[in-house]
Amino acid sequence: MATLTVRLPDDKHERLKALASRRKISVNKLMEELSTQALAEFDSEVRFRALASSGNIKKGLQLLDKLDTELTG
Repeated sequence: MATLTVRLPDDKHERLKALASRRKISVNKLMEELSTQALAEFDSEVRFRALASSGNIKKGLQLLDKLDTELTG
């Protein structure tokens, strides 16, 4: 497992601590969850662009529908 040091403004750090506290998790766990969400969004975009470049419109639209469902619940 890797260690990552991130410099943040003090006010942002305090807000992240408050968010983690509200969720009853550590700031470390919060950052792990937020990074997982960001990577999932990135991976979806990469898959969409790959399908779009192959010219398969139907699969691209299906992926957009799936992403929309994921984001809207």
